[in-house]
Order: sequence, then C-alpha cells, then structure tokens
Amino acid sequence: MTEETLTEILPPIRHWPALDLTGVDFDPVLTELMREGPITRIQLPNGEGWAWLVTRYEDVRMVTNDPRFSREAVMDRPVTRLAPHFIPARGAVGFLDPPDHTRLRRSVAAAFTAKGVERIRDMSRRMLDDLVGELLAAGPPADLTATVLSPFPIAVICELMGVPAADRHTMHTWTQLILSSAHGADVSEKAKNEMGAYFADLIGLREGSSAEDVTSLLGAAVGREEVTLEEAVGLAVLLQIGGEAVTNNSGQMFYILLTRPDLAERLRTEPEIRPQAIDELLRYIPHRSAVGLSRIATEDVGIQGVRIPAGDAIYVSYLAANRDPDVFPFPETIDFSRSPNPHVAFGFGPHYCPGGMLARMESQLLVDALLDRLPGLKLAVPPEKVPFRKGALIRGPEALPVTW
Repeated sequence: MTEETLTEILPPIRHWPALDLTGVDFDPVLTELMREGPITRIQLPNGEGWAWLVTRYEDVRMVTNDPRFSREAVMDRPVTRLAPHFIPARGAVGFLDPPDHTRLRRSVAAAFTAKGVERIRDMSRRMLDDLVGELLAAGPPADLTATVLSPFPIAVICELMGVPAADRHTMHTWTQLILSSAHGADVSEKAKNEMGAYFADLIGLREGSSAEDVTSLLGAAVGREEVTLEEAVGLAVLLQIGGEAVTNNSGQMFYILLTRPDLAERLRTEPEIRPQAIDELLRYIPHRSAVGLSRIATEDVGIQGVRIPAGDAIYVSYLAANRDPDVFPFPETIDFSRSPNPHVAFGFGPHYCPGGMLARMESQLLVDALLDRLPGLKLAVPPEKVPFRKGALIRGPEALPVTW
C-alpha cells in the first residue's frame, strides 16, 4: 500500500471503561469497536493519551508478528492501559523484542514442549484424582473453584517450575496480590519483589542442575551465562503467575458446561471429541478484561488503509480475533465440531504463551475427571448468582458453587 492511499482521517477516540462483567458475556464496548471498523482508537481508564486497536484476525496476527511493533519501547511510555499500576521490570520477557526475547524463551523451552508437558502428566493426574477424591469424600455442596480449579493449576505449575509443595500456598498468595487491582500498586509491587527474591534464591541454588523443571533449566542457563539472574527471575515470575490463568479459564469453561447441560452431556457421551471441544471453548471464553500489553510502532506502518505513525501505541484484541466471522463462521456459536479452529487464545507471534500445551493438558484432565467421576455435577445456585471476579485483569468466577 502506498503512502498516498493511506487515509489521514482518524477514527474517533472511544473511552473503554473497566467493566466488571459476569458470566461469559462478551464485552459490549469491544462489540461496538469491532463493528466500527478493523482499526479504531481507544482510551483506557489508566495511563495517558490514546492507542490504536486492531480487532480483525489477520491484522491481530500481523501486528503481533511484525518486528516494527515493539514491546520494549513501551517500557518508558505512560501508554493508556487497563491496569491501574504498571510495573514492568526492565529485561522482563514480556517487554523484550527478538533477539533477546528469543534467547530468554529458549532457556526454558524444553519444559513446555510436548515431551516436557508429558513428563508431568501422570503426576498431574494423580494430584487431580486426590483433589476430586477429597471433594467426593466431603460431599456436596462445594465450591469447585476452591476445592479443585484453584489448587490443581497451582500444584501443576509448581511441579513444572520446581517449586516445593510446601511453598505452593505462598506462591498462590503472591500471584493473587500481583494480579488484583484492588489492593493498590504498593501491595502488588511488594508481592512481585518477594516472589522475585524467592526465585532468585531457588535459581541460584540450581546453577549446576541437569533437572528438567523450569528453575533448574534457568539455573543451568545462568550458570552457562546465557541469561542473567535478573532475566531468569523475571521469566520465572511471569511463568508462575501465568500458570494460574488456568483457574480462571477452567472456571469459565465449567460455568459454560454447567449452564449448558446439553454441551456437558455431549462431552460425557462422546469422550473422543473432548480435545477438539476444549479448543472451541478456549476460542469462545473471554479470558481477560479489555486488552493486555500494548506495542509501539517503531516506523510508520499501514494497516487497512490507516497510517500508524512511528511512536504510536497499538493494542490487539485476541478476544475479538477469536470472534472474526471471516475466520470463524457463526462465531457466537459454541461448535464442538468446528474445524479448522486456528484460534489465538494463547496469543500469536514471538510472545505466544509458552504454556499453551500445558493449559490444554490441564483442561483435558479436568474435563475427564469432573465429568466422568461426578456424572450428576450441576450448579448449586442459579447461574446469575455465581460470583465473578471484580477489578481483575483476568476474568473468571470467584467461586463456582456446585452439587451432585
């Protein structure tokens, strides 16, 4: 596209408030933005100014995979954002561009491959069986989030990370404080620093390790001087926090299955479709509030006939991309036979979520265990009474009251 054909007529700036949405309702503001056009401008509740937003599937994949859009350049910019506090650590993997980003990701890649995830499958299944056994022994009613959906992902990510079982509760507490906007920036910062200090000690102890858990891989990489201790700690904190996203995703998944018994029944009677069905649920559920991290254009770039000048901030919406009717016919329909299903629930490009395979494995184990061992599982309250997280960047039920 030539410079002459790029339009200079700017779309209006839309204010996007922080909405506390319940259930799996799609954000009404995002719906309007998608209708307005492929590229719009937004102002979020915090930070300064405005930013571009792309919502079409192909544009989202282009921006996230194009080196002209930099995460590193966001570090020193007060970009408009959802989070009330913005605490990026210099050198943190979320704010690195290739080749540094590639080097850092490579140090832990082995733990997140199919083989790495398979290494902890049996242990994960045993931990889940124990949790479901305790749930059954205690009897109904129960909070599925507190009894299974929260402790299971914590146990799994701690196992993968190499965090001792005795420290799981502390890790969970830190994660909740870091992810919540309700406690203020100082509390989040303190929790992040404490988790960082913990990982610095653990990684430091494992510099000569040949074990396959993440902190051992990081310790070995630090020992070989491939990454610095500061970089290793930043990555460990990000992976540990990310591991708990499964609690919210699976909470939304089971909220759908428990409010749509037809879907749950289909998964019970056709277990062979479960992997494909989980991918469709991952496409459909609204993982987060608003948008995540922005990027900065490092040179002028044309998108859909609009010129994005160098220095401008830009966001992508993976949620919107997963509802693009050009890629997903009837996107509002949950279709377990949808194929192909190239959703971007785990992101795209260099910053693609490394835990995608791990999250799929956990989701499959949860669906298998809960649908097969609790055939009468149902909500213990009306759907509208299920409490959803407020003031959270990641969406999900705070509690999921069930009976059977």
